[in-house]
Amino acid sequence: MSGTGPELGGSFALGPWRVHRAGYGAMQLAGEVSTVRTIKAFGIPVVHSTVNVGTGRGQPTLPELAELLEDDKPLDRTTVNSWEDIEFVQAVHATGRRKLIICGLWTEICMAFTALDALREGYEVYPVVDAIGGTSPEAHRAGLDRVMQAGAQPVSWVSLAVELQRDWARQDTVAAVIEIVLTDRLLKEQEQ
Repeated sequence: MSGTGPELGGSFALGPWRVHRAGYGAMQLAGEVSTVRTIKAFGIPVVHSTVNVGTGRGQPTLPELAELLEDDKPLDRTTVNSWEDIEFVQAVHATGRRKLIICGLWTEICMAFTALDALREGYEVYPVVDAIGGTSPEAHRAGLDRVMQAGAQPVSWVSLAVELQRDWARQDTVAAVIEIVLTDRLLKEQEQ
């Protein structure tokens, strides 16, 4: 993402969120919320998808995220890989962006399959490592390794926010970035 200046923003592809594994689920959800808030602060287009909600087999987006995404109607799909869903790919293409910032579940499945296909089509892919989680820590690492070998560039939610900001002289987003990164997250976590 470096070197692209204020027009850095890509499309923000959101996967389904529901299962958070014990031990790192709360941090993952916090990372997802911070990522969505950051994307919204910078006006980056969102492609929000769910899996099998319409069939009753899947569950809707977690309330903490659904509230932030109320203006972004989820595209409910049956495919494991978002990139195999025509409506999802059309929505990504409609953004006109060539950079995808991805978070959701699961690292080794939902994120990896989508990222690999998007990379093959020439997209730059930025998985937000602390806004996705694998079925185990090993699976998370393996999913990230796999997409990195194919050219994806993992970022943390904090590095994403600050890289989008790039310059504190860009006043239109400074207050939001300070609130998201410092006030609502890092300073609170230090107090605990």
